[in-house]
Amino acid sequence: MSNSSSIRPFLLLALADTRQLQLLHFCLLLGISLAALLGNGLIISAIACSHHLHTPMFFFLLNLALSDLGSICTTVPKAMHNSLWDTRDISYSGCAAQVFFFVFFMGAEFSLLTIMCYDRYVSICKPLHYGTLLGSRACAHMAAAAWASGFLNALLHTANTFSLPLCHGNSLGQFFCEIPHILKLSCSKSYLRELGVSVFTASLAFGCFVFMFFSYVQIFRAVLRIPSEQGRHKAFSTCLPHLAVVSLFVSTGTFAHLKPPSISSPLLDLGVSILYSVVPPPLNPFIYSLRNQELKAAVWALMNGWFQKH
Repeated sequence: MSNSSSIRPFLLLALADTRQLQLLHFCLLLGISLAALLGNGLIISAIACSHHLHTPMFFFLLNLALSDLGSICTTVPKAMHNSLWDTRDISYSGCAAQVFFFVFFMGAEFSLLTIMCYDRYVSICKPLHYGTLLGSRACAHMAAAAWASGFLNALLHTANTFSLPLCHGNSLGQFFCEIPHILKLSCSKSYLRELGVSVFTASLAFGCFVFMFFSYVQIFRAVLRIPSEQGRHKAFSTCLPHLAVVSLFVSTGTFAHLKPPSISSPLLDLGVSILYSVVPPPLNPFIYSLRNQELKAAVWALMNGWFQKH
């Protein structure tokens, strides 16, 4: 690691050039952050306070809400600070911390989405074995494995990325510290090591995606064999929110990192990065509460109880 890179701050991408637009972006980011905090906070509180929601599906949903809160709190506050105070800089250590926590929460979220898919598969395709395969200890172990995999993934990527000497300036073409933009500043062929780690991570992510795809093939085949329309509707209502969240997460993340260079532009890159890093945390609680009547009822009961006390 070169001494110059250790003391020079990075310059993040400015979201706007004029003061009025900067303040507008600050207000928009503040609104999105408050929506994410409120939505995910309500889900966490409702699941924690409602005994009848202490099931594997809602336990993993609680963990997903925690990862959403962590991811948006990693990237958005610094962007809000820079928009409000008309600055672009982020310290070297702050950038490293941002990379670590963003990769950590994103990796844990994808692992949790894979586990939630397995939960739906067992619930619909192997209901008689649900209590055995998804007991409280098994659920705790799977959640711990999801968080541990995110931690190890983040540690590996952060150590590899910030061990490189950086000599191509300090300006990042992104509103938060993202590994591909940091690698562009490297003047060493050692970045191939980080690309190797990225390929390994992408291969694991692709394996999870294939697992989810074939799981949903089996789920939909099982649902279509349910004789009653009410039973099919109930089964679909527990699967569609998860499928919508997975589709949003995978499609935006894949397009952000695998889009053809020919269609790449600073404006498009910024829009796509916002779609996969900022939009899901406030949107996921809405998707889940919209289709799940149990969760919706628990959230309303929690809110009514709070208003009555105050």
